[in-house]
Parts: sequence; C-alpha cells; structure tokens
Amino acid sequence: MTPGRQLAFLWGGAALFCAAAAPFARDLAAGAPACAFRAISGVPCPTCGGTRALLALAQLDLGAALAWNPLVTLGVAVFFAGGLVALVRALRGQGVPDLPPPRWAGGAAGLALAANWAFVVLTGR
Repeated sequence: MTPGRQLAFLWGGAALFCAAAAPFARDLAAGAPACAFRAISGVPCPTCGGTRALLALAQLDLGAALAWNPLVTLGVAVFFAGGLVALVRALRGQGVPDLPPPRWAGGAAGLALAANWAFVVLTGR
C-alpha cells in the first residue's frame, strides 16, 4: 500500500471516528482546561471559543459554531470533507495526492488567523 493511500485511510478513519464521537462531545469537553493564554494575558487567544464551536457542531448548530469561532468551524468542516474524499479515494485504490501548497497559502493562512483573532477579541468570546 502506498503512503498516500495509508494517509487517506487514516484521514478518513479519523473523520469517521470524530463523527461517531460527536454525541459524547459534551461529556468529553466537561474537563477541558481554561485557556492559559487568556488567563495570563487577559486577551482571548485565536482559538478561544473553539471548544464551544465544536460542541455546537456536534449538535449540528452551524450558526452557533460560526458565532463562537469561525476559523475552528471552517477548519473542522474542511477536515471532515477532506476525510470523506480521502476515504473514497482510498477505497478506490488511490491515495491523497502529494501536491505542494500554493505560494500564497502561508499568507492566506496568516491573514485568516489574524482576522479570526480580531473577531474573537471584538466579540469577547
């Protein structure tokens, strides 16, 4: 089996496992620690509200998830969609394509992170 196909099975399996664990999300998140960055600095971190966004997604409440943390919500959506596509490709005997990221990907990711952090700070999440 090629490394790309192994990765496809792992990614797809992880996505399916997370989907199966969604009904238990509230119990799993009950012991989550508070944000250390916020406790030290008094400012929310870029992922503040991420746990609550995941809990909202587990209840299929996309609007609430986006309100808590848009970047975490979109990241989870991309993870699940990519995992399903990867699993289908693996079952067809293919793997995850080994493509280099576009040159602008780093800048776009940095801009998305900064915009999300501004959203979290401004909304007080």
